Amino acid sequence: MQAIECHKNMGAPDKPMLPFPQMKGFLGTGATFGADLNLIVQLVMGVALLMGGLLARQKRYAAHGVCQTTVLLLNLLMIALVMLPSFHQQVGPIFPRVFHKRYFAVATIHGALGMAAELLGLYIVMVAGTHILPQRLCFKRWRLWMRVELMLWSAVLLSGLWTYYVWYIAPWS
Repeated sequence: MQAIECHKNMGAPDKPMLPFPQMKGFLGTGATFGADLNLIVQLVMGVALLMGGLLARQKRYAAHGVCQTTVLLLNLLMIALVMLPSFHQQVGPIFPRVFHKRYFAVATIHGALGMAAELLGLYIVMVAGTHILPQRLCFKRWRLWMRVELMLWSAVLLSGLWTYYVWYIAPWS
């Protein structure tokens, strides 16, 4: 909430649209409850993705698929409930005018990387777990695309940590 108030003078709307608008965070930063919860969930999902990778290395592909798909769908939920409303409220209305400011740039970069990772993940799930796509749209080099997704997701996690720092820690330190 403090970050919202800090940037009201930059043109952000006054009315919060976040699912947890009045709840103060629990990590002792300037973050809302939703942002703190999202940070913890994202870190747990990062560990789960690494565990899913270990399942694949052990050739436990069904468990790997369930693990990675669960993380992907949980992330979609967190995007819808926390990240997208926060971005829409704090960055969206004034984006073109303020991209040069770190507060807005880090969130925009994180959002673009995150969208790419989520879409690639959904594509991988459709190729690996369904027969929805025609064969000509399915990739053959599984290991390459899984590694690309893992690297992209790692970049998203790091940029998300950076966004959290810039939005909720740096303004108050």
